[in-house]
Amino acid sequence: MKKILALALVLVVACGLVACDKMVDVNAKSEGVMTYEEYMAAPMDAEVVIEAYVQGHQAWWENNGQGVVTVYAQDPDGAYFLYEAKCSEEDAAKLTEGQKIKVKGYKGTWAGEIEIMDATIEIVEGKWIADVLDVTDLLGKEELINHQNKKVSFKGMTVVSIAYKDSEWDKDIYLTVSNDGANYDFCVENYLAGPDTDVYKAVAALNAGDVIDVEGFLYWYEGVNTHITAVSAAK
Repeated sequence: MKKILALALVLVVACGLVACDKMVDVNAKSEGVMTYEEYMAAPMDAEVVIEAYVQGHQAWWENNGQGVVTVYAQDPDGAYFLYEAKCSEEDAAKLTEGQKIKVKGYKGTWAGEIEIMDATIEIVEGKWIADVLDVTDLLGKEELINHQNKKVSFKGMTVVSIAYKDSEWDKDIYLTVSNDGANYDFCVENYLAGPDTDVYKAVAALNAGDVIDVEGFLYWYEGVNTHITAVSAAK
């Protein structure tokens, strides 16, 4: 009887911990931190402070003696692109998927991509991973840009062409796909998914006419230019 009661107590405690974990407010912001709406309303070149959750990042490297890393981050209200944020190699190793961070920098734009530049990153307590959002129906519509930098998917895209920018420093793959008669340029960003990754190899093996589903970060370069993280045969 005592063993049964003890087991029941363990189960109650475990369930309580799970319930508490589910009650964590991923939208909670520290004092002085902007909401996504406030960030988007800020003028260009304004100083911004945000908290969000890492969904992916490019390779860490040293730029003129300063460690930097480019990060794709998101909260339940929107997404952020941190371009070459200052970060030690030790902290870069902590930028696992879902890790909460506090970012200070300046709002900027380049070729339509809204980003945070000259930023610093602080690791803070919290975990959250965004669901992949299917935005296939928004292709060709103005509303698509409202989801800039989020983790997204496109279903039933037809491969038009594949091109390589294969230099010592730039091994990106440029993938052109079509949907409803319109073409879109996507990219396998070498510093996000290099030649040794499964996604790079999968895209390299595609042929014109293949019909695929694509996942990636909704980057913008004079229009949608998704940074691809996964491809598969269309279901």
